[in-house]
Amino acid sequence: MKDIFYGDFTQQEPISDEGIDAALAVLKHGRLHRYNETEGEVGETALLELEFAAQMGAKYCLAVASGGYALSTALRAVGVKPGDKVLTNVFTLAPVPGAIASIGAIPIFVGVTEGLVIDLKDLASKLDQADVLLLSHMRGHIVDMVALMKLTQAYGVTVIEDCAHTMGAKWDNVWSGRSGVIGCYSSQTYKHINSGEGGFLICDDDETMARAIILSGSYMIYGKHRAGPPTETFKELKLVTPNISGRMDNLRAAILRPQLRCLESQCEAWNERYRVVNSALAQVPGLTCVVRPHQEHFVASSYQFLLLDWSGDAICEILDATKSRGVELKWFGASNPVGFTSRYDSWEYAPSEPMPASDRVLHGIIDMRLPLTFSLDDCSTVARIICDEVSRAYRNTN
Repeated sequence: MKDIFYGDFTQQEPISDEGIDAALAVLKHGRLHRYNETEGEVGETALLELEFAAQMGAKYCLAVASGGYALSTALRAVGVKPGDKVLTNVFTLAPVPGAIASIGAIPIFVGVTEGLVIDLKDLASKLDQADVLLLSHMRGHIVDMVALMKLTQAYGVTVIEDCAHTMGAKWDNVWSGRSGVIGCYSSQTYKHINSGEGGFLICDDDETMARAIILSGSYMIYGKHRAGPPTETFKELKLVTPNISGRMDNLRAAILRPQLRCLESQCEAWNERYRVVNSALAQVPGLTCVVRPHQEHFVASSYQFLLLDWSGDAICEILDATKSRGVELKWFGASNPVGFTSRYDSWEYAPSEPMPASDRVLHGIIDMRLPLTFSLDDCSTVARIICDEVSRAYRNTN
């Protein structure tokens, strides 16, 4: 008898009682705006920034309205202007090139390897085309950051890290987001902490963070940023940096602070689920599992595998078959965008040349969420269904 899965791939864990109580306290006093503090009070957003900076080992932190806003603010803060070119991954989600395009800059796409990370050889060939790399740790896959930083530093290229999928992850014992000038994070519902929408920037450079704080909409109240640089840093910047409001509010910060304290245990829970699925899929004929380097201490809130060199029709048959059994897989190789699985050749606002080697990888990428509402037995069931359908399709085509 065939397994059928009845779980929900989009169902997240509920907000904890501690988070609910903190949110209710904010609602009861009504001071949701981050700068609306009574005398002697430190608001929830300011506290969250202090705590996140401390957890990541950063000098400064800014909480904002979304991960996408964090990216565009980071680009502006390091000096990217309309018409500038910015390097970024070909394998990423639309908010990354969207952040570049939103400020009038031009994305230059860099290839992807079968390890689902940026292709360092392709990057090396393009480093003379731009002054900034917006590096996306897409779906939690981290490139060799030592090698990447050596390359970019040799060319004087500034690195901004998109860590929407790597909060709590490390490369060779360095937190994701701490190698580049700025690390950007997301607290959107499907990320590692959940406030519906939200984001962070962390940075050690005084002027860069001062620009980001003004951009976020601090007006002249930047002194309330306890996780920000000294107030004298703002003197030369405050009248020449535009206000593009995108602040986080105290309600979302109140929900996030208890989650941040549990981040390490939550990350391990995701990785337990990843290991169950990965172990089951490791020997499936025709299916390629992604090899994770030992230096990569990843956080796996989703799972990816490759169906390299399969036809589009065969992949669609597998997707239909698994869906009929309750397992929802996403495919990055579809000719037209479906859900969030758009790719570089469908972003008409970011013209690009064909990238055959990367196209082969993108065509084969299958993606699946692993919410913590799944038990380990649930993950085993999901994996068996994928094994069944990929194996069946492989036998039929070989």
